[in-house]
Amino acid sequence: MAQFRLQGSKVLAVDMTGDTVKAKNGSMVAYDGQMAFKKLSGGGEGIRGMVTRRITGEQMTVMEVKGRGTCYFADRASEINLVNLHGEKLYVEADNLLCTDGGLRTGTSFTGLRGASQGNGLFTTTVEGTGQAAIMSDGPAVVLRVTSQYPLQVDPGAYVAHTGDLRQHFQSGVNFRSFMGEGSGEAFQIRFEGEGLVYVQPSERNTVGGEI
Repeated sequence: MAQFRLQGSKVLAVDMTGDTVKAKNGSMVAYDGQMAFKKLSGGGEGIRGMVTRRITGEQMTVMEVKGRGTCYFADRASEINLVNLHGEKLYVEADNLLCTDGGLRTGTSFTGLRGASQGNGLFTTTVEGTGQAAIMSDGPAVVLRVTSQYPLQVDPGAYVAHTGDLRQHFQSGVNFRSFMGEGSGEAFQIRFEGEGLVYVQPSERNTVGGEI
């Protein structure tokens, strides 16, 4: 299995001994050894995956990297976080997914109105299985734990990913900026309930349903 490690906070180094990884297309910045690169259609899921992503609006262009040596990945100087999966599922915005172990399965999952508020369709990307994944954030991500006693409200523009047994509820009419008198238009929040972890970035992406 490929070994993921960070070179600083913005470069991912993947050590491979004949292994395969899937990475965001164009994210390779350097490599040593012998590597082969192949562009995949539909996020590496073939025709079915390509059609599903086109319908859902979850755009994801992926390349497969196989070889022996070390390959380095980065994207727009984004901060990188490593996620170790042991059979569970990671939910992540497509733009925030940098690289996954070749043995992990990717797909799409319905997320309700949260996706519509961001203009990213109604689905988000899923990564499932045993292995490592690297996700990106605009600034150092904060990992927040959700428990049954302590649900979590998140600004949709700051949401990056989550794992665990979590339920999402889309709420309108309230946002964080409105408390300071800076909000405008319709406002949204995501409420997470259950048990799990939520990755939040200290920067807000552009949204469609109003200023978040």
